Amino acid sequence: MTVPGQPAGPAGTEVAGVAVCPACGEPSLPGEAFCERCGASLTGSGADGLATSGVSAAAGTPGAAGAAGVPAFKPTDDTPEGVEFPAHPGGLTATECVQCGGEIASDGYCSQCGAAAVKRRDHWEERPAAWLGGVTDRGVRHHRNEDAMALAAGPDPGDLGVLVVCDGVSSSADSDVASLAAARAARDVLASPQAGDGSVASRIHAWTRRLGAAAEAANDQAVRVARSRPADAFTSGAGLPPTDPHIGPSSPPSCTFVAAVVDGPLVVAGWVGDSRAYWLPDGGPPRQLSEDDSWATEQIALGMPREEAESAPMAHAITRWLGIDSTSHEPRCLALTPGAPGWLMLCSDGLWNYASAAETVAELVATTSERVGGDPTEIADQLVTWANEQGGHDNITVALARLPGTRG
Repeated sequence: MTVPGQPAGPAGTEVAGVAVCPACGEPSLPGEAFCERCGASLTGSGADGLATSGVSAAAGTPGAAGAAGVPAFKPTDDTPEGVEFPAHPGGLTATECVQCGGEIASDGYCSQCGAAAVKRRDHWEERPAAWLGGVTDRGVRHHRNEDAMALAAGPDPGDLGVLVVCDGVSSSADSDVASLAAARAARDVLASPQAGDGSVASRIHAWTRRLGAAAEAANDQAVRVARSRPADAFTSGAGLPPTDPHIGPSSPPSCTFVAAVVDGPLVVAGWVGDSRAYWLPDGGPPRQLSEDDSWATEQIALGMPREEAESAPMAHAITRWLGIDSTSHEPRCLALTPGAPGWLMLCSDGLWNYASAAETVAELVATTSERVGGDPTEIADQLVTWANEQGGHDNITVALARLPGTRG
């Protein structure tokens, strides 16, 4: 979809740890001297790495240096001990050529065959705990991955777990930057101790308020990305030049938002847009926890069959989103206490395009886990592969948490 807006602000702002080109805002690779999009010089622009705020991809310890010289992500002081924050790829490239296995040189090309390096964000996984993990992938048709996820978890089921998925709106400029910044900001808000008197009702109320704060922080980052661009960088069809040659005239950076917190036996989810949350119990009926903010959902409510609504040309026109031109970014929330063991799944429409109904999703997850085992990250990776095999028309993100249930 195209979302209107005319933000203003200086170029070159670093947003939520994402280093961008000072001229056009393109995410920059470590060590690059010139912008991949516009050719501007990156010398002295801070493009050599991401800002600090995470956990080393190698060591997984707060404050350690990350892979490829990226500063580690350091949780806030009130983050529960033992909760892990995986490092995020940002614009880092892989070090091994996917074509011939050769070494990627400092200029971003293979030293043996000359092929361009693949961005790590094109296919990235996070595994903060054995019971919680996820995968995000560029898909087959898109030129970049505009999805983002941010996860955090304690080592054991029943510990605090946080899952966030943001899907950048493809018709908007810099949606890949906005989605990454938004997901990480929301994750940071949610991955901290929860106050309250310990009762279920009190915790639901507190987490609902925290999800609202997380969406607010995520929206602030999407707005900040927009304000890092010149005032005339966006157009809603008024004849201004395009900001991205792949998408043509574009609207300001925007993204969807879905997040879930696992707090012992309690799950609280919140969403804005059409990225989804599902509860898939081992026994009993599966549920889609979220309700899309979209044209298709409105038509289904009016009586149009789901398959017809979700395959219509306007199906993915969202009615709420995060960004500078958002009119409402307060998340709708839902809480549940799973009685039986099962899977909590968050995903972007790159997956549910091919498996929408909760029953279909549950069957897909069940057959995949029977085939590859119970590791959430491996299951997520196989679901991404499956979506690509169906056509991979969009970016794909799947995040899974295995919950024991109160009777588990």
